[in-house]
Amino acid sequence: MLGIPANDGVAAILSTMMTLIPPDVYTHERVAEQLEDIGREMIEAEHTHAPLLSTLHPNFRLSGTNLIHYLILRSKEIREAQEYLHQVGLSSLTNSESHTLHQVKNVLSWLSHGSAVGSGDHGCDFETARRLRQANAERLLGIFPVQDRPHIMVTFSAEMMVESMLVEQMLNEGMSVARINCAHDSEEDWLKMIQVLRKAEFKTGKTCKVYMDLAGPKIRIRSISDAKRNKLNKLPVTEGTELVLRYRAGQRNDKEKRDILYVEPREILYGVKVGEPIVFDDGKFEATVLKVEPAAVTVRIVRISTKNPVLKPEKGINLPNSDLEIAALTAEDLRNIPFVCKYADMVGYSFVVGPGDVEVLRSELDKHTSGRKPAIILKIERLAAIQNLPALLLNGMKDEALGVMIARGDLAVEIGFERLSEIQEEILWICEAAHVPVVWATQVLETLNKTGYATRSEITDAAMGGRSECVMLNKGPYIVKAITTLEDILTRQMGHIHKKRYIMRPLNIARKFLDRG
Repeated sequence: MLGIPANDGVAAILSTMMTLIPPDVYTHERVAEQLEDIGREMIEAEHTHAPLLSTLHPNFRLSGTNLIHYLILRSKEIREAQEYLHQVGLSSLTNSESHTLHQVKNVLSWLSHGSAVGSGDHGCDFETARRLRQANAERLLGIFPVQDRPHIMVTFSAEMMVESMLVEQMLNEGMSVARINCAHDSEEDWLKMIQVLRKAEFKTGKTCKVYMDLAGPKIRIRSISDAKRNKLNKLPVTEGTELVLRYRAGQRNDKEKRDILYVEPREILYGVKVGEPIVFDDGKFEATVLKVEPAAVTVRIVRISTKNPVLKPEKGINLPNSDLEIAALTAEDLRNIPFVCKYADMVGYSFVVGPGDVEVLRSELDKHTSGRKPAIILKIERLAAIQNLPALLLNGMKDEALGVMIARGDLAVEIGFERLSEIQEEILWICEAAHVPVVWATQVLETLNKTGYATRSEITDAAMGGRSECVMLNKGPYIVKAITTLEDILTRQMGHIHKKRYIMRPLNIARKFLDRG
């Protein structure tokens, strides 16, 4: 038995309401039976994965168990059962991410006056889940400046450090995490950024965590040459243009009469197959692989989404369907890790794909820290990372603290822009089930930050960031205004949404209408 008694009054109401439901839809008994089966499978999966769960840090052991429960629930087709539960006024399990088995057991107690799922204290309840989410977020990001309002992360740059007053303004307006991108500037610049930040903290009385992003592998066009071996700064293309990808000039075929893109790293030439897509310059150009031969790949441009169809050196390349064997940590990353371990509170892991990648970074961090080490934030920017997200989380949860960044720029290119809204929701659900804090990143209030004026769509996008634990802003000339605007948007959202769960703050619209009556 579940050990949660049903309320006789509610049971009577349910009995009455069931007579109003057409006989051809899900029945009371069918729903109860399906949930019983799911509940049993959750407990079985928990036992099956017990060896893995035992390796998690104590901070995450119950969270890992809940993640297993949630994955079982989301592997089932339950939409008809949800519709039935909604009709009779019960929880339809749509907000059960953080306390899945407990919610299933509660619903069963109303449906069945108890259940045969099993006795014992399986799963965490809503309040326990809330405390775990809060503790895990504060362990990673620090105490929330305003309760339930996400942290605001701001990207630093060498240019911003010219005027220390700017950092003080950013702190006063709501910044609580400073991001340093290791793909830019130098260790000397990074140290200056941190020193300016610490002085600003002292003057303002505010606190701010330091997050450093490892650059990861640079998959890009290194240079371009035309059929006459002229080095080009740009290459006009049209749909149908055929190009050859090579790694270095010495590999060129003297008979080659087509334009050539020299790319890096060389592994991409050996990881693609005929028919697979290759995307250039943040999705502006899409090509298809026509031919793969030793040290050369022929592609055809099949889609152009820009008014200026010109390929340029240093632009990025994405290969969403290709099985690339590229190490997530580069030689440059390894050189930067000692500095990161000394100064950073968090380290962003680019290009992470599977649990083995997490083990590699953890090992490198351990080499340079004797006690406290920076917490890992997994940057989800590849299709394979989405597919492996549960395994990535369960490995990362071996550490004291863990976070996930939805790196929506590269991610959108990898999966297709039209799928981004769906996939970012899925990442939020999975991370909430694991009680792992999320950073909402890429182009938040980008137009406002660059021009001083926001678009309507980016205001809505920024509001969606309220479902995460931290929202990232990039650098820009209007960064203080962007922070102020974001803080205002997130604070307003606090009264309406907590994570993905809508809450009912009293509406002035309703009050005014009733007052007039």
